[in-house]
Amino acid sequence: GFSLENCRRNAFLAKQGAEMPKSRKTGTTICGVIFNEGVVLGADTRATGGSIVCDLNCEKIHYIADNVYCCGAGTAADTEFTTKMISSKMELLKLRTGREGRVISALRMLKQYLFRYQGHISAALVLGGVDVNGPALYTVYPHGSTDKLPYVTMGSGSLAAMSVFEDGFKMGMNEEEAKNLVFHAIRAGIVNDLGSGSNVDITVIRKGNVEVFRPYQVVCKKSERAGDYTFPVGTTVVTSSTEMVPFSALTVTDEEVMEIS
Repeated sequence: GFSLENCRRNAFLAKQGAEMPKSRKTGTTICGVIFNEGVVLGADTRATGGSIVCDLNCEKIHYIADNVYCCGAGTAADTEFTTKMISSKMELLKLRTGREGRVISALRMLKQYLFRYQGHISAALVLGGVDVNGPALYTVYPHGSTDKLPYVTMGSGSLAAMSVFEDGFKMGMNEEEAKNLVFHAIRAGIVNDLGSGSNVDITVIRKGNVEVFRPYQVVCKKSERAGDYTFPVGTTVVTSSTEMVPFSALTVTDEEVMEIS
């Protein structure tokens, strides 16, 4: 598990005025929707550290099991570690029981693990999959609370994504309708939230089959520079200059060797 031994020390240092290093956060718009044959999960690909974009193509849809995937929002390291650990536990459960893992099993492991740390693990998750009970979709909050809904959103761009879901969702959608709805929901998050950006990733989970689209579509394309920013010599007036003396031209005038006992 995680070691939180330095939390009290860090809090003391922060009170003394020390500037704490910023962790890489996913910013993030993640969402999921149930259609008539399975689940569609979607995420953007921007990771930020404060106001700086650290990664343009961060993978936020994580593998849990062959039939279960999970979108992560929050601190990138926390979501990566947590989902990999639960994926390992699901594989051990599959080997022990000889059966395909259920979505509710992954949900129980996640919520108990996050609740144990009382929100100090910054991982807000959207869990989706298909098992013997059909398609299932859940949200898991950092404190361990969960929701089961036909469509969900999480992350800093979740309100924009939810507005698209509220407008366009209908029961019994086919796969293409669900993919299109998830794409427009993530796109709304990218356009309206500075912490979300770059591409739209989509994962479609069906009974016995998973299809990953990475990227599904590029939303934020890097534009070409409009002008040339190279300037000819003489553009700026030189008012004064200093001649640099090379190190090889220096002469040693005095030398002393000190003994260290």
